[in-house]
Amino acid sequence: MRVNPTLTRTWSAILFDLDGTITDSAPGITASLAQTFKLLGRPVPPLSELMAYVGPPLIAAFREYAGMTAEEANEALLVYRAHYAGEASLDTAVYPGVAGLLERIHAAGIPLALATSKPEANAVRILTHFDLAKYFTVIVGASEDEVRSAKADIVKEALTRLAASGADLSAPVMVGDRSYDAEGAAANNVPAILVEWGYGSPAEAAAATAVVHSADQLGRLLLG
Repeated sequence: MRVNPTLTRTWSAILFDLDGTITDSAPGITASLAQTFKLLGRPVPPLSELMAYVGPPLIAAFREYAGMTAEEANEALLVYRAHYAGEASLDTAVYPGVAGLLERIHAAGIPLALATSKPEANAVRILTHFDLAKYFTVIVGASEDEVRSAKADIVKEALTRLAASGADLSAPVMVGDRSYDAEGAAANNVPAILVEWGYGSPAEAAAATAVVHSADQLGRLLLG
């Protein structure tokens, strides 16, 4: 565990990413991505390359990793969503210890928010499927029109909805697994804890206030 010495352990609200943080959702995502490339008549990248798409907004990923134009990326997103909206979205598993940690945070009375780049409806469906939605005060994802897709915008919206619910935002913290999570949090003056069990690389951890490798370690940072 790497911790910034200024990190507080008294949090007024906690924001969680979904993919790579709460759930191991890569199997369903990469399967839908592979099908998307097939349907578009493009070569299917190897799994090692498809894994880079797990985490960032897909519009940006299609443009950066596949070299698509804005129009092509939008088309690819529609094809992907049509496939992923089926059973693929539930081809996922909750990481060990995470469900129990969410339950403990909720029991401690600390408001929880989900802040994910996944479309909001899919995020609600997944959390409901695993009986985790009940722990969250707000669930925020990307908007269907992608106007809200950047992580900074999603974190901002999560904070806005938390504030509207009456939550104390004097000391919020973000928990994620990619540099996108840390950077999106930093854009809103929120510290970030990155988990090593997700899809980020060691280099991405440099943007975080703290890095943990187990749910137990994360629990100690969040609950003391």
